[in-house]
Amino acid sequence: MPGRRTQTASRNSLLARYSETLGEMTLRKSTERAIRAAKAEAELNSRSKSAFLSTMSHELRTPLNAIIGFSDLIRSPDPNDPDSKKSREYAAHISNAGRRLLEVVSDILDISRLESGSTPLTLRSCDLGRIIAEAAEPMQDRLRAKKQTLDIRLEPKLPRLSLDAKRIRQILGNLLSNANKFTPEGGRLLLMARGNADGGATIAIADNGLGMSPEQVTVAMAPFGQVQSHYARAQEGTGLGLPIALGLARLHGGTLAIDSAPGAGTTAVLTLPPSVPQQQRLAS
Repeated sequence: MPGRRTQTASRNSLLARYSETLGEMTLRKSTERAIRAAKAEAELNSRSKSAFLSTMSHELRTPLNAIIGFSDLIRSPDPNDPDSKKSREYAAHISNAGRRLLEVVSDILDISRLESGSTPLTLRSCDLGRIIAEAAEPMQDRLRAKKQTLDIRLEPKLPRLSLDAKRIRQILGNLLSNANKFTPEGGRLLLMARGNADGGATIAIADNGLGMSPEQVTVAMAPFGQVQSHYARAQEGTGLGLPIALGLARLHGGTLAIDSAPGAGTTAVLTLPPSVPQQQRLAS
């Protein structure tokens, strides 16, 4: 009996040491995984910060340099230009650069408010057809400049929705701007809208432009994400158009989906509910 008790005690001791060792190994592995995850997140944040600073540096410096440069030229008028024609041209360049700078700052503020959940909504019963027309009108000059066509097809009786008209125009403007930018000269854009069975509506904006792979769509939907291609790098932009559109769609209780393929164009589909859900109203 004493020998059996000794063997039992020995086994218990071995089991205890094994359990202790296993626990230490598990804890060490968990700690290592946590450290690796934290390191990966830190590296991702660092890359995102670098990409953000690089993009903002370009987007802010370009219009600022134009403002400063043309302002200096106005201060030193051409003595051979008594009608100050050049000065008027320089003033136009300054105005355009100032507007571009304002757009960049506004985009940054918008994405910051969306991420912090502090974007207010002014909700009213709205005529969706009118909102679509108002969003498309400012695009006409850009479309003409690239010899592009925009075909608008609206269901005869679109539902009236409770929404923030300004924010919906902003969503549609961002989507149309992207379609214009990434569709070559002479391309075609299509904007369609219809009512849904639940009383809401679906709006789709399609183009026959460059298109994107699924991986590129993921990048484009992330704040400050810009698809890396020769053509894309030649386009102006902070990379905030799609993320802002997505955030505003969600704020209305809606969705925004992107269907695209390289060389086959892109279709953005915005779905809106009849009214903003109560929890979204409280959040805004």
